[in-house]
Amino acid sequence: MDSQNEKMPINAGSEQTPSPMAAQNDSSSVATNGGGNSLLGQAKPPVFTTKTFQKLEDDIKLVGKNILYHEENIKYLNEVRGSFGHKIADMEVTLAKHQSSTNDMTKCNVLSQKRSLEETVESIMQHDKSAASVLCHLTRNVSKMSSARNVIGVLATLGHVDNINLSRLLSEYLGLDTMLAIVCKSYQAVRCLETYDQEGSIKKTTGLYRLGACHGKSIDGRFNVICLQGLIPYVGEFMPDDPQRRLVILEPKLPNGESPAGFLGFAVNMIYIDNENLDFVTDDGYGLRETLFYYLFSRLQVYRTRKDMLQALPLISHGAISLDGGIIKSRDVLILGTPKEIGVRFGIWSGDSFPSKDYNEIEKEMKELKWKSDKLNDDITREQALLANEKSKFEVKKKEFLDFISIDPMQPVQATHEGETTPKHGLSNTIVEID
Repeated sequence: MDSQNEKMPINAGSEQTPSPMAAQNDSSSVATNGGGNSLLGQAKPPVFTTKTFQKLEDDIKLVGKNILYHEENIKYLNEVRGSFGHKIADMEVTLAKHQSSTNDMTKCNVLSQKRSLEETVESIMQHDKSAASVLCHLTRNVSKMSSARNVIGVLATLGHVDNINLSRLLSEYLGLDTMLAIVCKSYQAVRCLETYDQEGSIKKTTGLYRLGACHGKSIDGRFNVICLQGLIPYVGEFMPDDPQRRLVILEPKLPNGESPAGFLGFAVNMIYIDNENLDFVTDDGYGLRETLFYYLFSRLQVYRTRKDMLQALPLISHGAISLDGGIIKSRDVLILGTPKEIGVRFGIWSGDSFPSKDYNEIEKEMKELKWKSDKLNDDITREQALLANEKSKFEVKKKEFLDFISIDPMQPVQATHEGETTPKHGLSNTIVEID
């Protein structure tokens, strides 16, 4: 054959001009190094687009910002938690010092209060076959009474005063039946105390009757029950920073703006409530003072002497008592004669035994800080989980970026977008190592 018609062998070292169709292929069609062949048996040059490069770079920067954001959050939350820990430790030291300094006095007061409460309970137990005596016996001997759930107790045991005369007068003002009344939280608890058969007779095999019979106690006669659910509570303000939550009631004033002589305060605020009962609230969020004792005493005024009380009569709208034995039920009803000892009265409780305002404030603030610290622990755990997720995403994005820029660094860069070219070196500042 003629040498001009012979096919010349393909020179392995020569470059072939890619066809127009090959030039339009996306960078995904780039031949792999080390043995990968194209349809023509030859590696195709990579195609870099600024759009793809920019998207990868932006993704990495965004994930990096998220990482820094969560790291800064964790650092801040740890600092706040640390400050809370220091404050809590300081408060615990302060409370411990306070408890140590008042320990002997507190022990003395607590013993005195317990004796006073026991005396009140003993006086109730002397009223044999009363519902109050049965309930006190059960309270002493049974830790939980399923049938008497939400039964708070006998009225006489729920409050204390700091004056023996005041105790006698308030007890006489209320009367024996009221002092022996059983206080319940709800009507459901009232129904648990006593049930009836179809004829309306009391079923003495149920309720408080059955519980009493199990302990050899019986109930005879009527008894009062006060249900807090049905009481209209006080809805005004409370004295600020007062652990006892006394009520803010407008004091009586003479025409000259002064308080009447001998006025000592309102009976409802002279009742001391122990810590256990102080924490009690109804389903609507009201405590014993603004429900039970406000119902019993309302705006009953307390005066030093009868003379002071009678002089202030025009200012008395809801009754008054005096420490020397005077009782006014209302402006039109005055109780005269010799005071009557009813045998059951409120216990005596020294106000010194209650924690000071500062002590209660520190204890309250410490509880709040501990609660906030626990919430911070949850926030830190959540931030750590989010940080771990972002770091995982960063590793994936970094690998995609490195794979993109290191396909074949020896190949020339092709024009990609509007005549621009993408450099293949000098990109180290874009990749950030994350420990």
